[in-house]
Amino acid sequence: MITRAADKESATARLASDVQYYLSQQPRQLPSRYFYDELGSALFDAICRLPWYGVTRAELGLLARHGREVLARVPGLTTIVELGPGNGEKLFALVEAGRAGSSHLDLRLVDISASALALSSHALSSLGHVSVSTYEAEYEPGLAAASAETRSGRALALFLGSNIGNFDRPGAGAFLRAIRASLMLGDMLLVGADLVKPERDLLLAYDDPLQVTAAFNRNLLVRINRELGGDFDVDRFAHRAVWSAEHSRVEMHLVSRGRQRISVDLANVDFVIEDGESIWTESSYKYTPAEIGLALEQAGFKLVEQWIDGPGGFALTLVETA
Repeated sequence: MITRAADKESATARLASDVQYYLSQQPRQLPSRYFYDELGSALFDAICRLPWYGVTRAELGLLARHGREVLARVPGLTTIVELGPGNGEKLFALVEAGRAGSSHLDLRLVDISASALALSSHALSSLGHVSVSTYEAEYEPGLAAASAETRSGRALALFLGSNIGNFDRPGAGAFLRAIRASLMLGDMLLVGADLVKPERDLLLAYDDPLQVTAAFNRNLLVRINRELGGDFDVDRFAHRAVWSAEHSRVEMHLVSRGRQRISVDLANVDFVIEDGESIWTESSYKYTPAEIGLALEQAGFKLVEQWIDGPGGFALTLVETA
């Protein structure tokens, strides 16, 4: 296994810079990419197993049913690059369901979370006839580094888990164009997208009765306290999930219980947050099948196939570089 780890000092400086910038915005915000420290990654794995969060089950079901077809659509495949592999179970399911024979596959994993890379690389290394490389980086530089490595055949990039929903529509378009720029002609991309569904179902997925998602959200403050010398009183922030039909997104917020002063030493942050004021921590955009296909086509891909889990409200879309 090859690991290209970001320098810890520069990663802390980047976190501090982002915290300073986003907490100065109105409304105040924190980037969702920082959810995934070791504890955050473990909490997200737990969320994926909750009965109210069907994204992972629907996607794994599609990969199990259509994995062979997916890989068959990429003749000459030698390399799979996954952005945000989590614990590795989705890529494991795809390779296990889809690969015939003993042809070797080079699996390249890109994630900002060192713990996620450790989990996923360990799980995937148990597959026969694979090599696993990890890139501890944000998506775009990680994909560029993974794509620059020598390979002999075609590549399949994976962006699963409805991570595309963490971008607003313009941001998603820009990100998909960046993926296209890192791929060669004939390479393919498989995207998983959560679909629009009834509001009640969406809110239960992001505000579960066991409060696991609330712990996941608040852990962002715990991380800032630990890594940047913050003094957030975690108990004085309530988790809130809101569905915005106008923007087709679920928003997650941390709402202040009372007026309080917050300081974060290493980010040079000191401010007062009012009672009821929130810090916006995540937006999860939902799509229709046609919308995700159109976004990919506008980014320079051509549609190959789309598989939809109707009851689960989830779509896998396979496209080729155009």
